[in-house]
Amino acid sequence: MAQLDERQLDPAVALASLDATAPREPHRLFALKQGDCFAVSDAYGDIRGAGDGFFRDDTRVLSEFRLTVGDRQTSLLGASLSQDNVLFTANLTNLPMQSVRGRDIPQGAIHIERVRLLWQDRLFERITLSNYSQEHSTIRVSLYFAADFRDMFEVRGSTRLKRGMAHAAKTDATCVLLRYDGLDGLARMSAISFSQAPDHLTGDRADFLIAVTRRSSKVLYVEVGPEMAETPNRDRFRAAAARARFGMRAKRRHGATMHSSGRVFNDWVERARADVALLTTELTTGPYPYAGIPWFSTAFGRDGVISALQMLWLNPGLARGVLAFLAQHQATETSPFSDSQPGKIMHETRKGEMAALRELPFGRYYGGVDTTPLYIHLACAYADRTGDMAFVDSQWPSLCAAAEWIEEASRPTGFVTYQRAAETGLANQGWKDSGDSVFHADGRIPKGPIALVEVQGYAFAAFRGLAALARRRGEIDRADHWESSAEAMRAAVERHFWLDDLGFYALAIDGAGEPCKVRTSNVGHLLYVGLPAPARAQMVADQLLSASFHSGWGLRTLADDAVFFNPMSYHNGSIWPHDTAICGAGLARFGERESVIRLMSSTFESAVHFNMRLPELFCGFTRAPGEAPIAYPVACLPQAWSAGSAFMLMQACLGLEIDGWDGEIHVTRPRLPIGIDTLTLRHLGVGTRKVDLTFQRVGDRVVAFLAERHEGLVPLVVRT
Repeated sequence: MAQLDERQLDPAVALASLDATAPREPHRLFALKQGDCFAVSDAYGDIRGAGDGFFRDDTRVLSEFRLTVGDRQTSLLGASLSQDNVLFTANLTNLPMQSVRGRDIPQGAIHIERVRLLWQDRLFERITLSNYSQEHSTIRVSLYFAADFRDMFEVRGSTRLKRGMAHAAKTDATCVLLRYDGLDGLARMSAISFSQAPDHLTGDRADFLIAVTRRSSKVLYVEVGPEMAETPNRDRFRAAAARARFGMRAKRRHGATMHSSGRVFNDWVERARADVALLTTELTTGPYPYAGIPWFSTAFGRDGVISALQMLWLNPGLARGVLAFLAQHQATETSPFSDSQPGKIMHETRKGEMAALRELPFGRYYGGVDTTPLYIHLACAYADRTGDMAFVDSQWPSLCAAAEWIEEASRPTGFVTYQRAAETGLANQGWKDSGDSVFHADGRIPKGPIALVEVQGYAFAAFRGLAALARRRGEIDRADHWESSAEAMRAAVERHFWLDDLGFYALAIDGAGEPCKVRTSNVGHLLYVGLPAPARAQMVADQLLSASFHSGWGLRTLADDAVFFNPMSYHNGSIWPHDTAICGAGLARFGERESVIRLMSSTFESAVHFNMRLPELFCGFTRAPGEAPIAYPVACLPQAWSAGSAFMLMQACLGLEIDGWDGEIHVTRPRLPIGIDTLTLRHLGVGTRKVDLTFQRVGDRVVAFLAERHEGLVPLVVRT
């Protein structure tokens, strides 16, 4: 038998050898969020650098938080999040160790449970040690902690020439205060408090000698907040947990709920709904879904709009909150640094030190070419879903300003184009915004200004929707103008983007008027808005569903014959669930309902392999029997529009639309996911009424009907 090096058994060496800068696998990390705080840790509950930590307002206020028992790392039994995403629990046990008095304690004698939650800018943790051995033991429990107060962009890899001042830690009997004075004049603090005085306390470590008698338990409470508070205790922990759960329950109650005959399928839907609720932050303008944890836990324009579109049929209140926030932050001036122009809708907002000092433009950044037409599209879709003309009237000046920006942006070429105004901004400003995501078939990077194919589709949808709203408002001239603009955009796309030799649309047209003859999933977004002629839409659909795009787990962002195809890339061959869902909704629009069922099935199966949580993206390798989808190493998890993809695909399967103007439910050629025989939507809002709607498989068809008590309240129009 081979001899083991002693260093392999030394936990101190093992801990020291961990590379804190290495990417952490997102599906093995656990995230909590509340308000503008979030925490990311590993399954042990440990925070140990890389991208994990406890963050407040885009600053990492806890960069290390590790637990050892008997001076050894613990052994993992299991870790989980509560169904409502409020509580993280790690179940651990001890490795072979010695008590404080030198007595040997075998592995598995001590059970350690770590339960954590966030509430009102504070991290609460309960550590319970239970002794299942036959001996009384006094053991050393140690917490290692640090706060690097790094800006989110530093955590992501940005280098700063100068930082503020970090103060020496201050300690008292039960608390450590860590402080950093930023260059922006703000003092950022982390106060780490304990329910009992440590036996030894320094600025980065607390040691507790805890006597655990046979068959008994001891509990230690810890809090981390922006200031010192009362001594942590059982009552404070329970009160925070109760309030956090009540707040999450209130968010999850918004809108209709879904329940099917499939138990595992229900688990996925419940997790997806809980993730949308987790990421939704109550702002003064209403609810807003933050994009994702850890890199994008803030308000993004594009992500917020698409998440709201995904949830619109179930919860239109989310769309209203997104629209109100984006209107409030609409640009009113031209700034090359922030890529803003009057009428343009925000791409991203940040609260960290680097944004405040304008070391980067993302404090409030407008470098997204698609957000403005998507904003208008969401407003029009919200109006059609709810018939809420009063809200439309309140938004009308903002919508008109956004439309003027689209027209101004498209005046030189006839298309909505982008070209960053400053070197600090994003080079590519569509949803695929990495530097190599827009290219020619031979690999050349095109020069701007660049017109992306899906952005022209969004503009088409925006003009068409605005025309309908203007007609309802009696503004006939505006309605005619916008209808003409929509049709002009449709004709221009069909004329300049269509590639006869590929039977597909170009990814983009560059500044020289040359099309990027590359097949990408962007074209599926054209189907979503209904722009292509039916014959061309069918050619696109056939290719999107072919092996070049469909990996078996979802649709790749790029066809596998493209020069830059790489299934492990961020945008050039990976699978983004929200992109698959938008393409699926587009396929359904052009009659490919059975194909959408298959997409729903592959997306669900992917979620099962990712513990019911779809990440921001995953690798685009072809599915093989017995293998699981392959994770992308630094994807956000959870991500709002990935969670929302479940609901967009479901709506596409059911063929369900709600006419808010006439107060009717329309169902066209409904289908149910594979393996699901019944599905009920409860408390589906139609105008001022709420109804329960059931879909049931009967032989080879699916029927839809209202609950008996709701018959006659709302017209249900079914087309088979």
